[in-house]
Amino acid sequence: MADEQETFLSHLVELRDRLIRVLIAIGIAFVPLAFYARELYSLLAAPLLATLPAGGQMIATDVVGVFLVPMKVALTVAFLIVLPYVLYQVWAFVAPGLYAHEKKLAMPLLAASVILFFIGMAFAYFAFFPMVFGFMSQFAPEGVAWMTDIEKYFSFVLTMFLAFGVTFEVPVIVIVLVKIGVVDVVKLREWRPYVIVGAFVVGAVFTPPDVISQFMMAVPLWLLYELGIVLASVIVRPTPEAVGVSDYRPPSDEEMNRELDRAEQASQDQKS
Repeated sequence: MADEQETFLSHLVELRDRLIRVLIAIGIAFVPLAFYARELYSLLAAPLLATLPAGGQMIATDVVGVFLVPMKVALTVAFLIVLPYVLYQVWAFVAPGLYAHEKKLAMPLLAASVILFFIGMAFAYFAFFPMVFGFMSQFAPEGVAWMTDIEKYFSFVLTMFLAFGVTFEVPVIVIVLVKIGVVDVVKLREWRPYVIVGAFVVGAVFTPPDVISQFMMAVPLWLLYELGIVLASVIVRPTPEAVGVSDYRPPSDEEMNRELDRAEQASQDQKS
């Protein structure tokens, strides 16, 4: 019992140390970025500012919002910069409890998760935002000054970044589910119609209420699901149940000995 408590406390100490390292890394990245917080927010707001009508601008309804919001942007960028290091600390904490074959698969999946998350954010920034903001600017009625508060804009953009970042993680999620045996590739193919419907439901929930936004999230979600199926079928070796042999069972030792005896008897008969 004492050994278990000692092990538990050692894990807590290790977790605390790794959290401290992560916070220090974020702080080191944040300090220089804080001097460019205004420029970072301008870069973040560029997709919206490009679609505003002539003379349009963003507003700040909070007294300290003009200071806090750019600082939040700088802190978010700092976290994204050190995200690989954060995931490395997570990996170093859980790796001792993994088997060798799990470690071999975990590292590539971890790297793929970071890359896919950044790709999802880039898709939102360069494709989703210009399309949606352009549609909204065209839809605004005559005489309506379309402006938004910088805090609300930051909240909206951060939500979309997270939504598209998680959406682009679908291939990794599919591979993990197949690898740990929760589902097989055949079943994933059977679920395809339900996934397509679910993708549009997710798009309707997490994006603005227009058809363009829903399609721009639902279609990548579906295509990434298909990509996950292809990669899972290549990476994960299918079990007999996955290929439709539901009554398969390995032969017992007695059956194998019986077959060997038959083969030996047949060989002696041929010699005689």
